[in-house]
Amino acid sequence: MPVDVSTNQQAAEKIIPLGTKNGIELAIRGRTEKTLGKIIAKADSPDLIDGVRVEPLQVYPDDRGFFTELARLGKGLASGMVPDGTRNIQVSFTLTYPGTIKAIHYHSEQTDLWAPVSGMLQVFLGDLRRHSKTFGLINTLYVGRFRPWEILIPPGVGHGYKALGIEPINLLYFTDRHYNPTDELRLAYNDPNIGYDWETQFK
Repeated sequence: MPVDVSTNQQAAEKIIPLGTKNGIELAIRGRTEKTLGKIIAKADSPDLIDGVRVEPLQVYPDDRGFFTELARLGKGLASGMVPDGTRNIQVSFTLTYPGTIKAIHYHSEQTDLWAPVSGMLQVFLGDLRRHSKTFGLINTLYVGRFRPWEILIPPGVGHGYKALGIEPINLLYFTDRHYNPTDELRLAYNDPNIGYDWETQFK
């Protein structure tokens, strides 16, 4: 009798439930080895987690410095960043010292729009939405000074970053909810079931 490998793999798959919040069933697809997942080198990569969007910032340098527009609320990546009965827009800014890891955070309600404005970040994204077509997928993005991308992160996608290099990083970010401690959900940066590889790659 032929063996259905895909069924056997699914049966052996380790799923760690995180509960259902705001109608989203959240879970970790366990793994046994560390990974960077899919490294995203193009803003329109087909390997992006479902719902994550990336857009290069348009930087206009001249002899005085440079100018870039971060967002027009209600348009582009910020199309959902419009105050209404549910959404209340918050704009925040953080400085992080080199080598620091801030991870892993996730939300059931809040959408984040990240705009790194200096330094370089190694960004982790992991799909925790049990019924997403990309459930369990991990993305790594290297963004900042040398790749000025904005990143839209929907609810249910775990996220975090490591500050790379020798200078602090500055990250400006928009959220479509005001800070709510009950929606600030966390996993350990080194959760063995996530298995994300934060180590410098020696190749």
